[in-house]
Amino acid sequence: MMSDYQLAQLNIARMKADLGSPVMKGFVDQLDTVNAIADKSPGFVWRLQTEEGDATDIDAFDDSMLLVNMSVWESVEHLKVFVYETFHLELLKQKREWFNQFEGVFQVLWWIPAGTEPTLEEAKQRLAFLQENGASEYAFNF
Repeated sequence: MMSDYQLAQLNIARMKADLGSPVMKGFVDQLDTVNAIADKSPGFVWRLQTEEGDATDIDAFDDSMLLVNMSVWESVEHLKVFVYETFHLELLKQKREWFNQFEGVFQVLWWIPAGTEPTLEEAKQRLAFLQENGASEYAFNF
């Protein structure tokens, strides 16, 4: 059964060093693997990426140290399985090696009409709304 809505998600992280730095090598070396797992995961619909296959070159916040990840999933449950029950969890366990503690909200979820793609501008607005107002139907988190 096709739902009228799908789940969009944005998360951001502040790198400890430039992507070409040895500090970031462990992250960079695993990026293609985790993206491939996402692409094949049940419930995966779409992810923001450049021709290189990832979003590391997308400067969404005029801050070259801020990485952005945006994707669309069929449901919250599908996203949770990918985040917490695949190889992605290993990256989460190591994130302090590559990323600084983030001040404020770093992830937002929201519903979009099925078959559409969220824009970065929309995602930034949802993130700001969540930061300012807390969780609601408009913008929420896990």
